[in-house]
Amino acid sequence: MEELNGRMIACQILITGLIARVANDQADPLRFLSEFRDEIRAVVSGIRIGGTMDSERVRVTAQQTVDELFALMKPPSAPAD
Repeated sequence: MEELNGRMIACQILITGLIARVANDQADPLRFLSEFRDEIRAVVSGIRIGGTMDSERVRVTAQQTVDELFALMKPPSAPAD
């Protein structure tokens, strides 16, 4: 179980880095992140979750994970003049 948790954390870090990289290439990175977060939350809300008796619990956990990933990203620093 610890190996699985470690792999999940590694995937979360990788995804967070990729999202941040794409956001940095956008003219308005905060707007991009907000819209992207909303899209991901919509996908998590609408996806069919099979193989478990308590799919709502899995959905809530997935929503919390999405929120945590985006909470790790902060707005870019103001340019030094």
